[in-house]
Amino acid sequence: MPADGTPEPVGVHGDGDGGGFQQPSAAPPQPVVDAHHHLWDPADPGQDWLAAPEHAAIDRTFTADDLREAAAGGVDGRPLGATVVVQSVCTLEESRALLATAAADPLLAGVVGWVDLTGDVVAQLEQLRSGPGGELLVGVRHLVQGEADPAWVLRDDVQRGLRALADARLVFDLLVREPQRAAGVEGARRAAEHGLVAVLDHAGKPDVRRGAPTDALDGWTAQVRSLAAVEGSVCKVSGVLSEVGDAGWDDDAVHRVLDVLLDAFGPQRLAFGSDWPVCLLTSSWKGWADLVAEHAAQLPSADRDALFGGTARRAYRLTR
Repeated sequence: MPADGTPEPVGVHGDGDGGGFQQPSAAPPQPVVDAHHHLWDPADPGQDWLAAPEHAAIDRTFTADDLREAAAGGVDGRPLGATVVVQSVCTLEESRALLATAAADPLLAGVVGWVDLTGDVVAQLEQLRSGPGGELLVGVRHLVQGEADPAWVLRDDVQRGLRALADARLVFDLLVREPQRAAGVEGARRAAEHGLVAVLDHAGKPDVRRGAPTDALDGWTAQVRSLAAVEGSVCKVSGVLSEVGDAGWDDDAVHRVLDVLLDAFGPQRLAFGSDWPVCLLTSSWKGWADLVAEHAAQLPSADRDALFGGTARRAYRLTR
């Protein structure tokens, strides 16, 4: 106690070496959640798409240990803490395999699988949930971008399937390109009336290629803002570079995309995802992660916590 009788502050005094008072240390940043990656073996049923010449760089087996190695440096000073693994082919067999893999690996906190949304969704979900890792099913995705009908998601049978997902407290990952975006937004709006949360994959695949038309992002911007107005909707900051091909990406366009996403959704409804290993076609896990972190560097720490993990944990109800 000082000579004047004033009590000393508790817990902040030096350790006796004359160092004086110490400031309480700041809480370490939350571990990052990679909200979108894949795992596959080219020999598995349905993975023949990997044999295309343009996919040579990813035509091999990718495991969770490979992901650990790719993400070893983390992002924004955060180690990789959990992931959401996403289907790549439209089969229940792959979804069952991903769930079983997740059951055996604590890094994989959730699985976005596939079911036939035009069929008996309840029965299919029961099949997936009754097998190994079934409790880790957090969402469903269909490759809407590959459907010949750009309004596929608005079909009555599909909307009925989406309502079944809402009843099952699962998220719907919306994968669309420009031809399907408008219908995708409307489909998400209709499904939201029944409580379904729509998560836009890869920011709706904006055109950020070097040399793209100067107005290439105008329509995308309007559609993204329309989706952001849908209650509960979330967007993944992922896959933006994956399809630029040999043209490469335009830095200004990429940063414009990130600015639009931050303004439309806000960090509390944005979730970082690597799109690994597809990202290897043009970049890397670290390359994309560092680009996003650099753009988000001026955000408050709470916003970066959301972007790099909190949004994904909340949207997918991750418990691991």
